[in-house]
Amino acid sequence: MQSKELLKSLSEANGISGYEASVRDLVRAGFMQYAEEFVTDTMGNAIAIKRGQRDAAYPQRSIMLAGHMDEIGLLVTKLEKGFLRFTTVGGFDLRVLLGQEVIVHGRQELPGIIGSRAPHVLSAEDRERIVPLDHLFVDVGLTEDELAQQVQVGDVVTLRRQFTELSGDLVSGKAFDDRAAVACIAEALKQLSKMKHSWDVYAVATVQEETGLKGAMTSAFGLTPDIGIAIDVGHGDMPGVSEADTVKVGGGPALGFGPNIHPLMYARLVQTAKADEIAYQIDPIPGASGTDAWAMQVARAGIPTALISIPLRYMHTTVETLAIKDIERIGRLLARFISSLDETFAEELGLSIPGQIP
Repeated sequence: MQSKELLKSLSEANGISGYEASVRDLVRAGFMQYAEEFVTDTMGNAIAIKRGQRDAAYPQRSIMLAGHMDEIGLLVTKLEKGFLRFTTVGGFDLRVLLGQEVIVHGRQELPGIIGSRAPHVLSAEDRERIVPLDHLFVDVGLTEDELAQQVQVGDVVTLRRQFTELSGDLVSGKAFDDRAAVACIAEALKQLSKMKHSWDVYAVATVQEETGLKGAMTSAFGLTPDIGIAIDVGHGDMPGVSEADTVKVGGGPALGFGPNIHPLMYARLVQTAKADEIAYQIDPIPGASGTDAWAMQVARAGIPTALISIPLRYMHTTVETLAIKDIERIGRLLARFISSLDETFAEELGLSIPGQIP
């Protein structure tokens, strides 16, 4: 499956934090074209394993690739006279919610829209404000009695958006944060199927990143990889935002550096990108990255971790926009990086022999 086709299927699927099951089935199909094993752990993380060709003279090493498959969404909090009140699951920009199409996952899937009072009946002051969450509601078109039979408090609501191809190799849709990373990892596995590599690869689509990095915490603890790379999204260039705060969409992977990133991992990624003439960008992160890399780095006794960001415009909206060539570049960079891993690099990182206390 091509990167664009996989991203489309992942984007149009529904799976907010804690409810990722339907997305996991798509991840399995995408990963298992190129991996040998697949497991789902207790948290629900999707883990594909591609075994390396071990050199008997050295211990078996492993790398974990992590991209989260959950998306932000909504949760029903109250049924009110035929309408649904809701709260958010994950961080939402309230400016974009009004007028969105949604799917209410009750006894059956119900199409709906997010509405509020029309501006004509608002005070002049209220017309100038962002509509607060408690003034928004979902309308599915049912009567009060009909709604009570179909929906209950606690049901989830997902935003509805079709994948759209724009000009210039750009595509737009929902949940690119961070299912685009899942597409990057699938592309890396595809590239690795044509290469020789000695380290095992754990390709992990993590859960519940948007609500606290929980999937990365548990999967990194359980798998105990020697090193890890998280793939997430970074703010793409757009009007009104300074170049210092963005990376260029179509400009290649953004390689993070800072306290969340092991300096030798960063240096090795830069070296690999240069050697294979892969366009890349530098993304300084002076503190917490807020990504799966933040959880992976401190799992168990610590994991040397890197972060690669996909340039993305309009984050946490239903029109997130990126360049397909950036996904393909990241997949190639990951594959080249993994194929270059050896015991010398493990020694440079100060890794102990697996099973021994450092």
